[in-house]
Amino acid sequence: MDQRQMMESMVEQSLLKAASVAEQQIDNEIKRLDEMDDDDLEAIRAKRLAAMKKEQENKFKHLQNGHGSYREYSEHDFLKGEGSKSDNVIIHFFRPTSERCGILDRHLEILAPKYYSARFCKINVEKAEFLCKRLMIVVIPSVAIFVNKKHKETIEGFDDFGGRDDFDTEVVAWRLGVSGVINYTGDCTGPSDPNSGYKGIFMPTRASGGIRRGGGDDEDD
Repeated sequence: MDQRQMMESMVEQSLLKAASVAEQQIDNEIKRLDEMDDDDLEAIRAKRLAAMKKEQENKFKHLQNGHGSYREYSEHDFLKGEGSKSDNVIIHFFRPTSERCGILDRHLEILAPKYYSARFCKINVEKAEFLCKRLMIVVIPSVAIFVNKKHKETIEGFDDFGGRDDFDTEVVAWRLGVSGVINYTGDCTGPSDPNSGYKGIFMPTRASGGIRRGGGDDEDD
């Protein structure tokens, strides 16, 4: 047996073991549910209702705070208040004449209402000299990520989205989820579009070493 066959055999055994474990977990859960009485079911129902109520309260609070939509801010407004209102913030640094910034705009507009726990906004680099210098924005478009009010990272250009312009909105959600700025709960097992340029767990075909930064034919600021 050559090395390739050995690897394939190991993978097959791992998959079989994982399937067996998953099946056992399902059997255990079915057994647990079968053994529950009315009081147990009522307790579960009450717990779920309490969780739903809390989630609605959080949503209302975020929406009142300006979340749930994708907005443009001036540098002055962002620094003087809007930027400090939220723990998790996604800032798209854009240039009005950039076609790629327009592409990213469309994706972020879709995601903002769905992931309302984070503030989605954009700032014109031509009118934000201080922030661009502070965050070292050199590639357009760039997305600055703030988690718990701290700058965690900046996604530069489209390399993290596959290095192409026709990527899925779901890929943007996945990448933001990787940063921890949103709670991404989607299916990462494959792209919704078979021609989207992604393989496996939304891994860009151009990025052989995982997530990369900048480069490509993106614009320098």
